[in-house]
Amino acid sequence: MKTIIKVLVLALFVFASCTVKNSKEDAKKVTETVEIESTQKSTKEIDESLPTIGLLMYDRVLMTEVTAPMDVFSKHTEAGDTLFNVITIAETLDPIETEEGLVVVPDFTFDTAPKLDVLFVPSAYDMWTAVRNEKLVNFIIEKNKETTYTVSNCGGAQLIGKSGIASGKKIVTWIGGGEQLQKDYPDLLVQNDAEVSFVTDGKFYSSNGNLASYISSLELLEKMTSKEQRLFVESYLYLDRLKDWDFNEQK
Repeated sequence: MKTIIKVLVLALFVFASCTVKNSKEDAKKVTETVEIESTQKSTKEIDESLPTIGLLMYDRVLMTEVTAPMDVFSKHTEAGDTLFNVITIAETLDPIETEEGLVVVPDFTFDTAPKLDVLFVPSAYDMWTAVRNEKLVNFIIEKNKETTYTVSNCGGAQLIGKSGIASGKKIVTWIGGGEQLQKDYPDLLVQNDAEVSFVTDGKFYSSNGNLASYISSLELLEKMTSKEQRLFVESYLYLDRLKDWDFNEQK
């Protein structure tokens, strides 16, 4: 009898231990699920009365090609009014490290991004990997269906070419990259990047990238607002100081 009691007690102890262990594991799984969901949920609010500018991002993206349009379109009017929603978008909400080392947490994912009026497509030094990312290319294809304007900067033209959305349209890429772009995507009307910094064709805008990304951004800003707003933003950015920069000035 005593032996039977000992066996029952031992069985109850093992059962209780397993139950506690399973409960802890279940609680851990729930906690991990909540943490994953919370990190994948955007907290950026969208004013639906304003046009939305989407800045595409992916690993090792060139920083200026994201920050230039953000710099231009996030500026208020002279009266202090906000004109646009400006958001960053990537495949996940995991932090993106730019080629220059700046780390940015995207506002939205491909799945959660709102309707866009403008999509900016930047570049990276490794465009070979970018154009083979089907999710990235498909996102551009789908968003182009709803955008009023789609803009590529620098090697972002490779993604535009891969997507097939600008067949028969004029486009320019980074200085020295035009020949390869034309070879890869014969349907594009690739412009001479040695002479052309910026070009438009219908809804498609493109530039050489880097600081020329400010050109495409300012040109589009003027198209969407007014010459006055463009000049105000230029003054806000002190661009006149760059225009008047005397390289021969004695230090």
